[in-house]
Amino acid sequence: MFMGIAIAPIVALIAGILILFIPRLLNFIVALYLIIIGVLGLIGHYSAGVPI
Repeated sequence: MFMGIAIAPIVALIAGILILFIPRLLNFIVALYLIIIGVLGLIGHYSAGVPI
């Protein structure tokens, strides 16, 4: 059985903790989170063989 780790919840948890301790990083963390989720979504989309 495949035991994969969901990346999005881990990234969200780390981002939330960093924002809690260093609020000035909010813009950077949000931008980085969106980029990571977007890239992972595209990788998953293309690796599944789904046409555009």
